[in-house]
Formats: sequence, structure tokens, C-alpha cells
Amino acid sequence: MSTAGAQQVLEHPALRRVVAVLCLTQITSWGILYYAFPVLAPMITADMGWSATAVTAAFSAGQITAGLVGIYVGRRIDRLGPRFVMTAGSILAIPAVICFATASTYPVFLVGWIVAGAAMAAVLYPPAFVALTHWAGPDRVRALTTLTLVGGLASTVFAPVAASLSADLSWRETYLVLLVFLALVTVPAHWFGLNHPWAAERTRDKHRTNYMAVRGVLTSKAFTMLAIAMSMTAFSVFAVVVNLVSLFIERGYSAGQGAVALGLGGIGQFCGRLAYARFAARTNATTRGVIIFAVVAASTGLLAAVPGPYAALVVVSMVVGVGRGMYTLIQATAVSDRWGTSHFGQLNGVLTAPIMVASAIAPFAGAAIAAATGSQARAFVVLACIAAAAAVLFLATTPRPRPT
Repeated sequence: MSTAGAQQVLEHPALRRVVAVLCLTQITSWGILYYAFPVLAPMITADMGWSATAVTAAFSAGQITAGLVGIYVGRRIDRLGPRFVMTAGSILAIPAVICFATASTYPVFLVGWIVAGAAMAAVLYPPAFVALTHWAGPDRVRALTTLTLVGGLASTVFAPVAASLSADLSWRETYLVLLVFLALVTVPAHWFGLNHPWAAERTRDKHRTNYMAVRGVLTSKAFTMLAIAMSMTAFSVFAVVVNLVSLFIERGYSAGQGAVALGLGGIGQFCGRLAYARFAARTNATTRGVIIFAVVAASTGLLAAVPGPYAALVVVSMVVGVGRGMYTLIQATAVSDRWGTSHFGQLNGVLTAPIMVASAIAPFAGAAIAAATGSQARAFVVLACIAAAAAVLFLATTPRPRPT
């Protein structure tokens, strides 16, 4: 697809300001809307008397909603730009958090998280990826790398903040305090910080031409294989993250040791993202995806096969983190690397939907696989096989040359 007329690249000073704004809002949005939940979920369960499964199911429903709403959000960003869409998402997050933070019944709690999912679709990585892909032009890999490096600190910042607040406040009060910070940061930052010209993707006289171009990509074998492979890998990656501590406990280590390994995996994730630009410069889109997915598969398999010592398992966990970090940037650049930046919001929104669904069901499905196979180690073998199959499918994600 041609990228002509689809970009309005910013000068470097303006681009740096946009990257800084999005880094700030991504840390804040991810930290409050996503990473505060694992910290506060046990308090919610104890206070409300709902099962941990039910509480987590509401959160997962929000993630699924984010994936589905993201398809619509991608189209709107192509048309309107990120300023209006991301500001609207920031505003929508306010009643959503109030809803689930003040809920006295489970249905209200569930509705709150579903609305929060719609807000997340407009404020988390996918819309930010669209903004930087559009505005950064040839520098998009560097801009996206910076965004994901800084955004990856969201859990580092807000998990301790949530834990500290909840030591003196209830889970409801903690969320409401965090909400004040969310509103004061993200709403003005998106509205004033993203106020740059946007070359709309769609005009009335070109509507049919654009529709056919988008439809041609969405119905292609390459796009279908890309969506399947990315979703399978997302499932494997997030199931590993959620069940890693349980694997360490099964190996005879403490939960604290497992948590340390998980945290050090975050360092591996940081290193993977830091190295991505150089790796991308030396490989094509298909080759690097196959290599990264193969690393995810191999390292997951090693976690299943290696019983110890502890240091060896930590090293393998860090390698898993490297693959996870690079996977995020594969997702951010998969569409633009293959079909250019025209209609990026629409195409990326459709690609993101099944990935979000796979990520949302991974915690439950990973635990179910462990129960069905009889151990976490066997479950990790299954997850490694899923990632390996995704690496093979990724070979079919190169678009066919268009006839001239």
C-alpha cells in the first residue's frame, strides 16, 4: 500500500515532545488502569467476598473489550488523529474507575471494568503506536522503542504506589486517589500535547478506494497468518508471565524467589527493547519475527526442562523477558513493515483485537493447561509448542508482491 499522503512527519523537536507526552501518559494509564489491579485484587476479593476467579474475570472482560473496541478506535484515529481519541479515552476512564471502585454488587463491578476496557482501547499502546507511526515517519522504530522502554516502567512505578496507598486506605479509596492523578495527567497531556496537524486517511471522494485497499490487506493470507501467529505468541507469553511464580514453587523454590525471577525477566524485557532497533536494521520483518518467536519458544521450553539450579532458571527467565520485550515492538511495527503507514490505525486495530483477547484468556487457560497436564512444567511444554508453531506460521506473513 502506498504511504503517499498518509503521513505528516513532525520535525524532531516536536516529535520529541510528542514522545515525551506519550511516555508520560502510557506510564500513567498502564500503571493505574492495568498494573494497580494485581496489587489490589486480593483486597477486593477479601472485602467483597467474591472469588478471585470472578474478580479476575471482570478485569479480563475489560481486556477483551479493549481489543474489540480497538478496531473502532483505529478507524477513528485514522480519521481524526490521536488528540481527540486519546483525550476522549482519558475522560471515559474517569466514570469507569468510579463505577468499579464504588460498586457494591458484582454486575456493577463488571460493567465498570468493561467501560474501563473501552477507555483502555483509546489510551494504551495501540493508539500511541498509531500516533508515532504517523508522526515519526522513518524514525518510527526509534520513537516506538523509546515509548515501550519508558512505558515498561509503569509496573515499576505504580505497583509500589498502589501497594503503599493500600497500606493505609481501602482498595476503593486507593483507586479513587489514583483516579485523581490519572485525570490530572492524561486528559490535559493528550489534549495539549498531541495538538499537531494530522493528515486524515479518508476523504469522501476516496472512500471506496481506501475501503478496497484496507479490505485487500485484511483478507490477504499474509494478514491472516500474522494475526494468528501474533495471537498465539501473545497467549504463550502472557501465560508464562502469570504462571512463572507457580513454576518456581513447583520446582521447590519460594514464591519470593519466583517473584525475583519474574522481576529480573523485566530487565530482560528492557534489554530486548533496547536492542530491537539494531536487530531490526539487520533483518527483514519476517525473519526477525521468526527468530524472536523461536527464542520465546526455546526459552519457555528450557523453563520446563531445566529443574535448576536457581541461577540457571533466572537466566532463562531473563531470556524469556528479552523475547517478550521484542515481541511488543514486533506488534508495533508488524503492519507498517509490510503494508506501509496508510490506514495504519484501522489495520493495527484489527490486528490488535485477537492479540488482546488471547492475552486476556491466557491467565485462565494457562492455569487450566497446568491442571489438565498435571504440572506447570508440562504446561510450559505446551506453551513452548504453541510459540514454536507461531514461529512457523510467521513464515507465511510476507505479503505477495502486488502486480504492476
